[in-house]
Amino acid sequence: MAGDALEWYVAEMNSTLHKLLPAIEEWPEEDQEALVEAAREIEALRTGVYTMSPAEEAAVAEGLAQAERGDFASDARIAELWKRAGL
Repeated sequence: MAGDALEWYVAEMNSTLHKLLPAIEEWPEEDQEALVEAAREIEALRTGVYTMSPAEEAAVAEGLAQAERGDFASDARIAELWKRAGL
């Protein structure tokens, strides 16, 4: 059954995309990750649901942990940020 589903998926795929898949498998990891990010953004636009990457999940978890510890930017640091932004 799983093989049949995969064959259907590949048959329904855009022919240009289908032709590119073997080349994509040979791309460097960073280029493949860039394609994954682009696909993730397109999927979010289509569905209204964004799925975070593992790196984004880790960054959010770290930010929440910092907030839990009360580890916030100082007023001076925020003032410096606003000044650099011209605000």
